[in-house]
Amino acid sequence: MKWIAALPMYDLSPRLRQEHCALQGALFEQADITAPVEHVDDTGPLAEFWRRPDLLLSQTCGYPYWRTLRQHVALLATPCFDVPGCMNGDYSSVLVARNGSGIRTLADARGRVAAVNERHSNSGMNALRHAVAPLARGGRFFRDVAWTGSHAASLRAVRSGAADVAAIDCVTYAYLRREDPISVNGIAILGFTASSPGLPLIAANGVPDALLRRLREALLAPGARLKEAMAALRIRRFAGVDERDYERIDDLEQLAVNLGYPELR
Repeated sequence: MKWIAALPMYDLSPRLRQEHCALQGALFEQADITAPVEHVDDTGPLAEFWRRPDLLLSQTCGYPYWRTLRQHVALLATPCFDVPGCMNGDYSSVLVARNGSGIRTLADARGRVAAVNERHSNSGMNALRHAVAPLARGGRFFRDVAWTGSHAASLRAVRSGAADVAAIDCVTYAYLRREDPISVNGIAILGFTASSPGLPLIAANGVPDALLRRLREALLAPGARLKEAMAALRIRRFAGVDERDYERIDDLEQLAVNLGYPELR
C-alpha cells in the first residue's frame, strides 16, 4: 500500500514546511513505516483530503474533526506546544486589534469589523463567537465579518484597517512572530479566548491497527531524532487523546447558541 501524508495547518513558511517534513520523516522512521509514503504539498480542499482512504498522517482543526470528520479518521495524538496560550494539549486564540484603534478590550469592538479566517475554524470563528456571545445584543455584535481565508490574511486585514479585530490561533501567532515579524507589527493583544483541545494528528480509519499503534507509540515516546524535530517546531510532547475530548469544542458553540448568538455577526 502506498500512503500519503501532509501537515498543512501550520505551513506558514518554507522553513516550517521543511521542519514538518523532518518531523514526518523522524516519525515514520521510529514507527518503522516501510511502505512508500508520498508527502503531498498541494492537498487541494482539506475537507476532501482528510477523508482520503490512503491518508497515513495529517493534522486537522478540532472544529471540523468534531462536526464531520470523527467517523472517518483515527486520532493519533495532539501536540503540546511551548507558546503563550497553550497548556498541555490545549490551545487558545490571541485576540488582536490594531494599535491606535481605540480598542482595548473585546467589548470596545462593538460595531466594528471582525476578520475571520474560515467559517469552520475553531480558533478563528468558534472561539471568537464564544468570546463575543455574552456581549452581543439581539444576536449581533459586529458591524460586519470579513472572511479572509487564513489567519495571516486576518492579521493583514487588521493591520491595514480593513478590519478591526481577529482571533488568531496562538501557535500561528507565535510562528508568525518568528517567521514574519513584520506581520505582527502594530498589533495590540487584547487577551486570549477560552482554551480547547489542540489540532490533532489523524490518519484514515482504514489504516491497519498495527500501523496506528506504532505511530501512536512513537509520538508518545519519541526518540532522539523525533525529539529534535519536535523542538524545532516548539512541540514539548504529544498527548494521547480520545474523541470525547473534542466535545469541549462543541461546548463553546453551544454556549453561544444558548446565549442567542449562533452565528458570528
